[in-house]
Amino acid sequence: MKRYFLVGVMLAAATMGLNGFEPQALLAEESTATGASTEMQIKPGEQTENFFSIPQPAEGRPEKLPYLLYTPSDYVAGQGAPMLLFLHGLGESGDGNFKQIAVHGPPKRVAKEGKEFPFVIVSPQSPHPGKERELVVASWKVDELMALLDHVEEHLTIDTSRVYVSGLSMGGFGTWRLAATHPERFAAAVPVCGGGKTEWADELAKLPIWAFHGGKDTVVETRESEEMVAAIQRAGGDVKLTIYPEAGHDSWTATYANPEVYAWLMRHQLQQ
Repeated sequence: MKRYFLVGVMLAAATMGLNGFEPQALLAEESTATGASTEMQIKPGEQTENFFSIPQPAEGRPEKLPYLLYTPSDYVAGQGAPMLLFLHGLGESGDGNFKQIAVHGPPKRVAKEGKEFPFVIVSPQSPHPGKERELVVASWKVDELMALLDHVEEHLTIDTSRVYVSGLSMGGFGTWRLAATHPERFAAAVPVCGGGKTEWADELAKLPIWAFHGGKDTVVETRESEEMVAAIQRAGGDVKLTIYPEAGHDSWTATYANPEVYAWLMRHQLQQ
């Protein structure tokens, strides 16, 4: 396998005092033994559109996973950056409609508000799962998401002790599931108006969790977060729940506009 990192070339050029080397986008390219290639567009301070080739996709699943990639304006290869994986809700599903990914949450704040974050933010797009609840709840596939994180960590310099996950609605369900399956990978999790299985409590108790829900949510009932939090508390976990008494299903706008949410994430780090 052969890899080229123009990020490193840029740093080398700066170290050597070369002038006129100001690429608008940095390109990380991986050439595989089969001849297929994956390109990652890297623009510090901006959000770029990318596709990730899924290794051995399951039957009925797409071969490529669209994702938005935000890198902080001060990102420098060789200096580990924290990373946030953001999982959208059902309405943002698709097969490469990148504007749809940025309808809510951190990718919206970058795209429409010019918000800067201290994290690398990875925002994949789930294929549309259908409307049946069981399909929606299971839409985010753990293996695909973990492969995507591995891919980003391979091409960018990530502080692996500061990797976080958050998602809303369908992505809230995905956040609970992913954190329960791989608690060793995440320093903290923020599930918003989602739910999970209370039998995951022992695994979820291994990482800090801050859950959010609307008190008048009729799409995903508030009790789904309450039951998860109660089970994790019984398991001795570090978990808390914020309920917005007058909010319906949209408990994400207030959550992702709250600076304390991001500050809380950054206060947590895996002990490696």
